[in-house]
Amino acid sequence: MHNRALHDILAAFVEEAARQLADEVSGGAEIPFELMTAAPPTRSSAPLYCYRPQTQRFLAERSGSLGRLPTHVAAVQGLMELPDLPGYLRARGRRPPGADARSRADAALQALLTAMWADATDFAFDPQRFAAAYGELEEAVYSGCALSLVVTPVDGLVIESDEVALGDGLTLVRGIRLQDAPPELRGDEFATVAVLALEQGAASEAARRQPMARPPAETGRPPAEAGGPSLEQAGRRLRRLQTALRLWDDAEPALGPTAWARTEGAPWLAIPLATGLRRAAGDCLLTPEEEDPLRAFCSLIARRTPRSGELAWALRRFELGCERGEPLEALTDWLLCARALLAEPDAVGYERLCERVAAICATPDDRVDLVTGLCRAIAMERAVVAGIVRPEPAVEALVASLGACLRAILRDVLCGHLDPDLRRVADELLADVAPSAQPVT
Repeated sequence: MHNRALHDILAAFVEEAARQLADEVSGGAEIPFELMTAAPPTRSSAPLYCYRPQTQRFLAERSGSLGRLPTHVAAVQGLMELPDLPGYLRARGRRPPGADARSRADAALQALLTAMWADATDFAFDPQRFAAAYGELEEAVYSGCALSLVVTPVDGLVIESDEVALGDGLTLVRGIRLQDAPPELRGDEFATVAVLALEQGAASEAARRQPMARPPAETGRPPAEAGGPSLEQAGRRLRRLQTALRLWDDAEPALGPTAWARTEGAPWLAIPLATGLRRAAGDCLLTPEEEDPLRAFCSLIARRTPRSGELAWALRRFELGCERGEPLEALTDWLLCARALLAEPDAVGYERLCERVAAICATPDDRVDLVTGLCRAIAMERAVVAGIVRPEPAVEALVASLGACLRAILRDVLCGHLDPDLRRVADELLADVAPSAQPVT
């Protein structure tokens, strides 16, 4: 099976559709039939007639109601990511619609339902029939493609569902459900693993030029050597996921330092990710209700993370702070991040930094307290560098408060809730406060 996540998504939709269709039939809905003429056993015999249910027509007439099922959106989105939906539609005797990916996915979903209940007069979810219909789908869409998998543990994230599809071949999976995993990832039933599927081959001209598009048996080289560009792409995708997770929750989930990759069942090969360390900061629990928000958030971060400029530099400083072994070691990184975003660019030091952070991150009534804490953190930096500050809970809470402010600011900028010109935004907020109420630093 190429795509376990898609299999489970489509199975959930087909099972839900089966219940709705069965309810409609029991409520009086009738399946249309057409009269078929069969060849007689002998020339002297009379023609034989039979009635054939028009299941495809019955399903097409109910496409609107099936489209309102809760699992329909995920099923269509999963199909839209497949490499060769027109090939599947042609194999099912259907003419592929235009270049619109959504239309093709809708047509493929109707074709899958028809394959599931071809010539049927009742609707029930039969796992064996679904496996056959799904196998036909995968055989068509992945024809000529090689599937490469890259897996890596996600430390600090616990998911309640067995799998959480994030889109574009990226899935979070509970370690206990990961089949044929590398030995290093086995044994922890609460572990979360990021699985990235890279489909390459006849689906695109660019993929045909990739050495990794052929199985290792043909190239004579292991995946890391045969697919350098592909593994570089995988590394970027996984690092974007890590950035999103660090901005998502103050537990700062992070990927492990090593990933494992293989192509078409070849042996697993270890690949360094250089993602840094993660401090012990508790775990982030992802409930089923939070899966859609996280999916949308990861998509936004992947699209809007800048590659260069002030914001990109500040984001990197923030992530370096997340990778320090102790909270105190993160202080300088996070102060540099805040300085790049909010301090006066032509001034030495942290001029106006505290007031601007407080203006964005606190209500007017709470700004004085936040400014006081930020000023203490700035004053403490030299003592931390000199090694004369002890990692006491109150001191670490002060550093964590700075990190929380930066996380909120960066998250809102990347999501489009805050204008990137943060100095102007903060000064406008401060201008709304009466001069007597503004804190003095």
